[in-house]
Amino acid sequence: MDTKAIPTSTDILVIGGGPAGSFAAAALAREGFEVTLLEKEHFPRYHIGESMLPSCRPFMRFVGAEQKVIDFGFCVKVGAALKFNQTKREGYTDFINPDPNKAAWNVTRADFDEILLRNAGENGVAVHEGVSVGSIGFSSENDKQPVSATWKSDAGTAGEIKFNWLVDASGRNGIMSTKYLKNRKFNKALRSVAFWGYWTGAGMYAPGTSRENATWLEALTDESGWAWFIPLAGKVSVGIVLKEDSSREKKAMLSGPDVNTQHYHNQLKLVPGVQRLLGTAKFLGEVQSAGDYSYSASQYAGPHYRIAGDAGAFIDPFFSSGVHLAFGGGLSAAASIASSKRGAIPEEDAIRFHNEKIGTSYTRFLLVVLSAYRQITSQSVNVLSDIDEDNFDRAFDFIRPVIQGAADTDPTVTEDMLQSTMDFCEHALGLTDPEAEAEVAKVVDPALLKVDGPILGPKQVKEIAGDDEEMEIVLRRVQSRKAIEAVHWQPNFRGETFNGLYINFERGDLGLKSAATM
Repeated sequence: MDTKAIPTSTDILVIGGGPAGSFAAAALAREGFEVTLLEKEHFPRYHIGESMLPSCRPFMRFVGAEQKVIDFGFCVKVGAALKFNQTKREGYTDFINPDPNKAAWNVTRADFDEILLRNAGENGVAVHEGVSVGSIGFSSENDKQPVSATWKSDAGTAGEIKFNWLVDASGRNGIMSTKYLKNRKFNKALRSVAFWGYWTGAGMYAPGTSRENATWLEALTDESGWAWFIPLAGKVSVGIVLKEDSSREKKAMLSGPDVNTQHYHNQLKLVPGVQRLLGTAKFLGEVQSAGDYSYSASQYAGPHYRIAGDAGAFIDPFFSSGVHLAFGGGLSAAASIASSKRGAIPEEDAIRFHNEKIGTSYTRFLLVVLSAYRQITSQSVNVLSDIDEDNFDRAFDFIRPVIQGAADTDPTVTEDMLQSTMDFCEHALGLTDPEAEAEVAKVVDPALLKVDGPILGPKQVKEIAGDDEEMEIVLRRVQSRKAIEAVHWQPNFRGETFNGLYINFERGDLGLKSAATM
């Protein structure tokens, strides 16, 4: 697109054309708002994160993109098999039973993301590619409210665009979090590095069954990480995710011109299931890598701005949560902006809702990923299975609402189901001692320990606990329970309330509504 057409002002500016930005932009434009989107790359562009969850379908349906994805012909994902221990059968999470229409896809992100970006343009968003944002300007009356952005195109032009509202979906760069709020924190427990490449001529999981060609995930036999095997159209994506310190130690023993390639193939020897699936497959010859997989922020919204997708938080890719969280963040951003713009609710309430919604969605996946990592790194311990079980199927019965993304999209997911998830994850991570909880209740406001009490962020927990490690552990686990227990799902996202508000997931009336009107 001709960058000279970039306006000097717009109502809503979206930075970034990935899933979060494209979704938020399309949703807002379909509500009749003026939206301009600036994307630094030219699509299609390569991106990792190829495996989707079934929950992505209602999001795409809402902005008119689902049929476009169906028509493209991506590899259908019927489910995922997860092998945590070589002495037990793999667990399996089934996407299509009992409804075949709930299958997801494994996608080439270059194509998938372009579909979403073009869809935004078709819905009235002014999309400008090859345009990077350099700095954000803030209001002279409120130094926390962004009002303008400088930009530069790869065609050599530059300028400034003023706006009334901002959605920062700038991906890992996270311009608001990293440059201005400076509130991004990496999760030390999940500080990992990934190496991946592509193969042709590989086999498939469970041929001739309803599980045929499902995604395969497997723990490394030396307990240092895990591997993915993701079928794509005409090839498979195979990656290794290692704890950062383990990867560093292993690479230190190698030498030569291409250490990463040696390292990658060495780790593949530690996943016999992946080796069997690869068989005589041909490696396409390039190993790519990325690190710092898990991070979050202390806030995701402020006056007239929202942060969505990887710009705010990202969780380890074990359960394919990236696009799901991006869509969820984009929806919350769009709904909270729409309501605030229309004067339906005060901006302060919209800000609070978005902050809590993003934090809760992140926490759900964080819990199950931490549970999985504890099993991966302690394979002789029955973290995700009972002693007399020979597989992890029971575990996936409990955590299925989270790992399929259903906790954020499926009206049939009940509070009891999510409570089971939380109870199971809490067991895997270590139960809170009731006596310890009772002792903490003597010295803090008891409301903080109640299910319907306010959800505290890590910073708040730390401030309350101070140097009392036991109190911090109790408070953290109680907050985690709240994040799951406080969900009462009804159609159209009604039910998950924060401060009495829920997302009304309906075109033409997208926004936040009072739970009292449900």
